Amino acid sequence: MRPHVIAIAVTDATPTFELAVPCEVFGTDRSDIVDPWYELRMCADSPGPLRTSVGLHVHTPYDFDDLLDADTVLVAACARAVQLAPPAHLLETLRKAHGMGKRIISICTGAYVLAAAGLLTGRTATTHWMNAGDFAHRFPEVDFTPAALYTDEGDILTSAGTGSVIDLCLHLVRQDHGAAVANEVARRMVVPPHREGGQSQYTKPLARAERSNELAPVLQWARERLHEPLTVPQLARIAGLGERTFARRFRDRLGITPLQWLLQQRVRLAQELLEATDEPVEHIARRTGFGTAANLRYHFGRVTTVSPQTYRHVFRHRAARQAGHGKDMGAVVAP
Repeated sequence: MRPHVIAIAVTDATPTFELAVPCEVFGTDRSDIVDPWYELRMCADSPGPLRTSVGLHVHTPYDFDDLLDADTVLVAACARAVQLAPPAHLLETLRKAHGMGKRIISICTGAYVLAAAGLLTGRTATTHWMNAGDFAHRFPEVDFTPAALYTDEGDILTSAGTGSVIDLCLHLVRQDHGAAVANEVARRMVVPPHREGGQSQYTKPLARAERSNELAPVLQWARERLHEPLTVPQLARIAGLGERTFARRFRDRLGITPLQWLLQQRVRLAQELLEATDEPVEHIARRTGFGTAANLRYHFGRVTTVSPQTYRHVFRHRAARQAGHGKDMGAVVAP
């Protein structure tokens, strides 16, 4: 089986970190986890070296036409000059790639390029919160969501700035190979496999100098007890806060309510158990705190849009198909 090819459209003076993240996630050989891993290709307007915003050389042996041979096309963050006037050749190639059914991704300000190509019209999209007003003004036809860390419309995905690039790249790994593989990649990168909340928690400084991870102990405590009937008053007591203060601070830090966060965590745990075990849905419902199979099916379907049985069938079918080609696509190595 050939690897899934991810081609990055790179322009001169691209921000360094935003380009480095997909190189780390998709370009690092991780065939000990999944074989084959991704194949990463760097594409420019014409083959040759470019420079990042801090002067690092970027080797780009492929040109924009080679984007059409990829399975996933990723548009890197770009300098202001490119945001305002993207290369015509790139815009044309992106339209062709989309027409061919390629998965199209933008990183941070790469959303400007997708919008200029007309690929975001009538769609949900995001970019760095500092560009929110400018982007919304230039592209009123886009359903812009400034609070999102990333958006996923199936064939087109966009990310916010800097750190959220990690969130989107891990989300792609989770889509392609399942939560267990994405969690292992995150563990090696020493980052959380999924961050709750959105950009709103980063758009302005806090009124007081408080530690951003002040809720980390209670979050970890709750993750270890998802099988129990956890309540907001209980979590507030563990955090040493009044219930109203805890709820307000939780929303301020994570952008969602404690109960919404618990639901996300339980569904995510259910996904991992459906992927990695043969446990009946009834057992998984108890282990994840949903209590009954009916409750699990209801909440799982609301979050993922599919039933637990369908999720397991699709994941196992994909794994079996990959194994039929003599490749172990889903094994996670021991630490």
